[in-house]
Amino acid sequence: MSIKEFFGKFVSRYLLFHLLAMVIVVVALCMGVKYGLNTYTHHGEGITVPDLTGMDYLKAVVLLDQQKLMVVVTDSGHNKTMPANCVLSQTPGPGVDVKEGRTIYVTINSPRMPTVKIPDLIDNSSYREAQARLASLGFKMQEPQRIDGERDWVYGILCQGRSLQTGDQVPIESQITLIIGNGHEEEEDGDDMMLDVPVAVSGEDVDEFEEVNVEN
Repeated sequence: MSIKEFFGKFVSRYLLFHLLAMVIVVVALCMGVKYGLNTYTHHGEGITVPDLTGMDYLKAVVLLDQQKLMVVVTDSGHNKTMPANCVLSQTPGPGVDVKEGRTIYVTINSPRMPTVKIPDLIDNSSYREAQARLASLGFKMQEPQRIDGERDWVYGILCQGRSLQTGDQVPIESQITLIIGNGHEEEEDGDDMMLDVPVAVSGEDVDEFEEVNVEN
């Protein structure tokens, strides 16, 4: 059997037909997947995200619904210069092209100022430490009130004249006054007591004093 006859058995019309058919099927599948994905993902189509900053949340929901976009609130903040329940920030930002049905995540302005717990500072920290911690939480520090006690030691916390305790919830940006020691320790009652010693004692007084002690 010659080489030509050997390869002639494999390279037949039947085999070539099947190979051509397989190529056509593969090409058809690739084209179908390509155009199918483009249709499913809306390739080339985009919706420009509007600017929602400062817009009332309900109005933002209506606007995004008209554009076939979703909205989800992920967080809340407080900005006293902006209306309550308005949008403070958004992701994706305005001007970004997104697909239909994309979710826009927003942060809403809370109508109430957030509160913070008063940390354990009373009779547990110095003035400098307490001032730094409270300021870092967002409180506005006022001039401290000084009382007799260890210098710069925190003995109390006031907010608008109200005495605060550890764990009390107080709105941030509240004005806080610390009660601290002025360095003059309060003397114990025993130190203030003085013994009355007579300057001169007569002999009769001495005799009477001895008689009383003997009787006792």
